[in-house]
Amino acid sequence: MDWKDTPEQAAFRAEVRGLIEGKLPEHYKKPHDSSREEGWDADRKSDDPVRVGAAKDWASALAERGWIAPHWPEEYGGAGLSPMEQFIYRSEMAETRAPGVGGSGVQMLGPMLIVHGTEEQKKQHLGGILSGDVVWAQGYSEPGSGSDLASLQTRAVHDGDEYVINGQKIWTSGAQFSDWLFVLARTDPDAPKHRGISFLLVDQSTPGISVRPLINMGWEHGFNETFFEDVRVPISNRVGEENRGWYVGMTLLDFERSNITGAIEARRSVDNLIEYTATDEGKSMSRMALEPSLRGEIADRAIETEVMFNFSFRIISMQDHGMIPNYEASTSKLFNSELNQRLANTGVKMFGLHSNLWERDRAPMRAQFPRLYVMSVSSTIAAGTSEVQRNIIATRGLGLPRG
Repeated sequence: MDWKDTPEQAAFRAEVRGLIEGKLPEHYKKPHDSSREEGWDADRKSDDPVRVGAAKDWASALAERGWIAPHWPEEYGGAGLSPMEQFIYRSEMAETRAPGVGGSGVQMLGPMLIVHGTEEQKKQHLGGILSGDVVWAQGYSEPGSGSDLASLQTRAVHDGDEYVINGQKIWTSGAQFSDWLFVLARTDPDAPKHRGISFLLVDQSTPGISVRPLINMGWEHGFNETFFEDVRVPISNRVGEENRGWYVGMTLLDFERSNITGAIEARRSVDNLIEYTATDEGKSMSRMALEPSLRGEIADRAIETEVMFNFSFRIISMQDHGMIPNYEASTSKLFNSELNQRLANTGVKMFGLHSNLWERDRAPMRAQFPRLYVMSVSSTIAAGTSEVQRNIIATRGLGLPRG
């Protein structure tokens, strides 16, 4: 690991900073609460012309350099950045809270189509993703198929040149803002569970699709239930072979596994907490004077954010040298998940009974830590439980026996 930028990396970092400083709309430079209702994908469908204009302007600025999809090959409209350049790009974006554009279409669907899609599918869909005009959501999980995703029961039945889809998806992130869905559906109920699934592209305006909100305990609308009732999809919208969709759906080509965004956001939360508790308002709201041990907790969290940054930097350094992180990515994910929970605990303890305030205009730091506290409950479950991560570290990292 080399913590210093090479001259080329320093020049690229300056280029990214220059774009953000010169092109990031004022709307995104103002403090915002980090919720799905206020992100780029929400802005593009807002009734507020300022938000819509900011979303379009920012997407155009990134698209000019191929930076909506920095990890895509240049021949498909991406920037073709190296892993280290991707790391620098995401670091600078996270530092300034500049929003990413494109969501699941950029991170998941596009790379998968480049590998498995037909030329017609690439021509139809890649351009809309790269311009920010079309946003996608993922239709994978179901109420009875979470960790065991291959047990999914949403059906897609042949009817002439179409599939007819019936079923339900859950945890459909951002479906209230998306235009299309990529869906795993069962096309052969008699085949072994991994071999009877097909991968389908579904226009969300198709009759029979309904999206219902799931409001989490942080009062945010990030997830949804998505229902399919006799939804007709052309067979030409199937990616890959019929009944081989499981293998298509598992294709992930995003090099950005380092979670540098998480490390920088945690560092920012610690810095903001330190700055706020030094103000007159912060002193009156916090318990710092009553519980000196809180200073030690803040110091611990500050150290841990630097540890997290170095976990991230190790992963990207490996990728930049052509290596494939394995247990290292699990170590980073595990540490980041539990750091979020410890950081939330520290923030809530810092403000004592004031942490019961949820109204942003009345609560310390606009209720950042009470919201983080409830949101962090699931962080050790989502994207692979901490138990799974520890098993990977034990077997693949430490060479311990199974069982």
